Amino acid sequence: MTAEVRHQTRGFDHAALIVDSDDSIEQLLAPVLRRHAAEGSAVLMVVGPHTERTLRRALGPAASGLEWGSPDAFYQRLGFAFSGFRRYLQEQYAAGRSVHVVAEPDVATDLDAPIDRVAAYLSYEAICNDALAPYGCPVTCLWDSRRHPTLVIENVRAIHDHELTRDGRQPNRGFVPTSEYLHGRAHVTMPPVPDATDQDLGVSGLDDLPGCRFAIGSWAVSQGFAGLAAEQVTSATNEIVTNGLCHGAAPVRVRAWHHGTTLVVQADDAGGRPIPADAGYRPPVRPGDGMGLWVARQFADVLLTHTLGGRTSVRLYFPYAITHKGMDVRAR
Repeated sequence: MTAEVRHQTRGFDHAALIVDSDDSIEQLLAPVLRRHAAEGSAVLMVVGPHTERTLRRALGPAASGLEWGSPDAFYQRLGFAFSGFRRYLQEQYAAGRSVHVVAEPDVATDLDAPIDRVAAYLSYEAICNDALAPYGCPVTCLWDSRRHPTLVIENVRAIHDHELTRDGRQPNRGFVPTSEYLHGRAHVTMPPVPDATDQDLGVSGLDDLPGCRFAIGSWAVSQGFAGLAAEQVTSATNEIVTNGLCHGAAPVRVRAWHHGTTLVVQADDAGGRPIPADAGYRPPVRPGDGMGLWVARQFADVLLTHTLGGRTSVRLYFPYAITHKGMDVRAR
């Protein structure tokens, strides 16, 4: 049996490596990568600079047998990051290759941020258990316990079905299935809307959408968002408002405000119909089937939903630096 076939029969699993020191990288991950390099198995490394230096030092010449990807090419907006990995594995699968992906998420715990970006990212990690499984490629995610609080690390363990330990790649008995994890996240209360917002619009029907788009687009530009970034804020808003009209009930109230350099848009419809916890994470199978929330998740960095008291709310977050990342725009 060739090395490539041996690698393919292993199939998909989603493992966490909890890093507490450089030694854990050298002692737990480096031997696995050294074995893959010796077998000629395909490995994509998408890790931070410090981890890359640590591994290159530990692996020596064997490091050249691995594919080193740029974190910037994958880690942008959260929806982009998820779609990037899914698209990569889909392409490898179509080409008949099985690739072990080793990724170090470029998200940091920031207690001063207007939204818990790490919690939002973990929902995408949970979706990976279903969305990436058909491609048969093992995925190992590095999470540094020195950068994240205990609660985050506990959640990381909950959404990975394996953990890389000193005894090897072990099944995780505390694994929480995707649907169960997302259902719990969907019931988390949103932070309150500020008493004063930059925009407060009422949308009673589809005829009101052009005026809403114009108001949100002009507001985004006034906040320094340039060109394509402002268009994406407008398009994502249009999608969630349209969803509110078509799947909820009019009127839809649209409020927009800024928290430092982050723009926030919320649409509240009067339908009170809960949005499925996994809505918008996967690209629609058929045109128009769940397209709105998927597009909104691609354009916004974080999207939250919540239903309470006959009102369904969808909120979008657009951090300036992340939204403009990789765009050729004028200086702010």
